[in-house]
Amino acid sequence: MSEGAREAVPGVSEGAARAAHEGILRRQSARESAARTYARALPIVPVRARGLTIEGADGRRYLDCLSGAGTLALGHNHPVVLEAIRKVLDSGAPLHVLDLATPVKDAFTTELFRTLPPEFADRARVQFCGPAGTDAVEAAFKLVRAATGRTGMLAFTGAYHGMTAGALEASGGASEVRVARLPYPQDYRCPFGIGGARGAELAARWTESVLDDTKSGVPRPAGMILEPVQGEGGVIPAPDDWMRRMREITAARSIPLIADEVQTGVGRTGTFWAVEHSGITPDVMVLSKAIGGSLPLAVVVYRDDLDVWQPGAHAGTFRGNQLAMAAGTATLAYVRENGLAERAGTVGARMLTQLHKLAEEFPCIGDVRGRGLMIGVELVDPEAAPNPAADGPRPAAPAPELASAVQRECLRRGLIVELGGRRSSVVRLLPPLTISDEQTTAVLDRLADAVGAVARGDLGRWRAH
Repeated sequence: MSEGAREAVPGVSEGAARAAHEGILRRQSARESAARTYARALPIVPVRARGLTIEGADGRRYLDCLSGAGTLALGHNHPVVLEAIRKVLDSGAPLHVLDLATPVKDAFTTELFRTLPPEFADRARVQFCGPAGTDAVEAAFKLVRAATGRTGMLAFTGAYHGMTAGALEASGGASEVRVARLPYPQDYRCPFGIGGARGAELAARWTESVLDDTKSGVPRPAGMILEPVQGEGGVIPAPDDWMRRMREITAARSIPLIADEVQTGVGRTGTFWAVEHSGITPDVMVLSKAIGGSLPLAVVVYRDDLDVWQPGAHAGTFRGNQLAMAAGTATLAYVRENGLAERAGTVGARMLTQLHKLAEEFPCIGDVRGRGLMIGVELVDPEAAPNPAADGPRPAAPAPELASAVQRECLRRGLIVELGGRRSSVVRLLPPLTISDEQTTAVLDRLADAVGAVARGDLGRWRAH
């Protein structure tokens, strides 16, 4: 059995380490909510971490391609982040300041605006929200509703914007919604069965029809929210031409366009912000995850003429986290100064090339896609008949059990990956932007070994799980 490399803990026997590990997991299962997610698929107990590597309480070491669901742009405990946090702690600065101005906040805002597209930054305002991305989404909805006097929202199939009420309504998994859902273009599972530029154009035309048809049942909305790359939806990059069409459609109808960059931001996709691939300027950007340098932080940045809020219109006790702002400033500056966005694009393209070769070897890989270091490998049932389509792609049925089996085999080999997409059939890779060439090779080797182990095994075995 190939498992994460074991490293002895000084003064602790292997048996004692294993017992401590199992005891913590057992108490977590007994005490914590049934809503916990990652802990179910990843039964590890991290005790130390640096960069791409996590060490568990049982002494095993893992390569972490989850990165806090994309939060850790620089990996775990990067020196510049730790130094920024220590500097604040040692300075005697207050750690909690509500929304008061501080030198730490001023430095964060200055660095944030430096990274934004210039045409956006020149007219931008920033709202500090509660510490989670979903609160920033709620704030963005409230903002555009206040600015337009309208209430409805436009969102897209497969979207994920958070777990609070309004954000969940805009997400693809919601069952009761007050949001008009529009088709999000993709090649492999194109909603029109065509894929490519033609499929994206049909999606844009459908959007225009919904907005302009007086009998569509969709009144003019307060805003449109979209992800430049759908993450939880299965790592689906939006075509650049389609992004430009959405910008044209919304601008022509005075509909604020909200770009959800919670997971795609801070260099993840190969540009500092994913909207830069298409060259569009949104009206609102929702930011969280990596902007806090591993600590909780969320903001909404928006065009100044939308700033119609009254004082206290959107507030929160924990919107002035000094440590997160310091860590965020250090992270933003390090990514910018060291060209890590460009490196993410280069390394990600290399990984995609290798994964496409892997897909040629194993029919259970239906599709490989992504942008930068936001990569998805969709697992399908190799024995299922493909979905018939006249002219376009013929995708096989998604195989969530197979994806789960691959995730388990990855963990046995010391590789942490996430699942997402339709029916959780997509193995997702979100390594830190600091991943080295040697580590990239190790990640791909372990993933390939895991896929091979599952694909060459008894298919009935993974279907039974």
